Amino acid sequence: MCGIVGLFIKDKALEPRLGELTAGMLATMCERGPDSAGSAVYGASKAGEAKITLQSPEPDEDFKTLAKVIEGEIGGKVKLDVKSTHAVLLCKDDQIDAIRKAIREKFPRVRIMGVGESIEIYKEVGYPTEVAKQFDLVHMKGTHAIGHTRMATESAVTTLGA
Repeated sequence: MCGIVGLFIKDKALEPRLGELTAGMLATMCERGPDSAGSAVYGASKAGEAKITLQSPEPDEDFKTLAKVIEGEIGGKVKLDVKSTHAVLLCKDDQIDAIRKAIREKFPRVRIMGVGESIEIYKEVGYPTEVAKQFDLVHMKGTHAIGHTRMATESAVTTLGA
């Protein structure tokens, strides 16, 4: 059994509360899926920029040097925002393919969870309210979000399965 929540903000004044409202909705679904959770948050985007959400089982080690290594590989600037086991890499949209290749070659443990102009994807094993805290969901802003809780019935409880 699992649970799904979604929120589409139509009032611009409420966009700063997207994460708070989504986290509250996700909390009500805990009993439908207590072993893992995830969320996709659609925030602000800028023309020509992209977001690549990454996940690592060893974030302290992998994310420590990732931005610098990627910059060396692509010959351009990137920004890395680390949130626990995940990180969002901000880059120019024409650098995505080169960055994907560099991540596969230089950081084989790091998984690409999502790529887009405005989407950030977070998922992890744990009770849904704890997963929301782990990624500071309550402070995320944007126009819409989707959340999911999972109770594994046939497969292992893993980050990838979350």
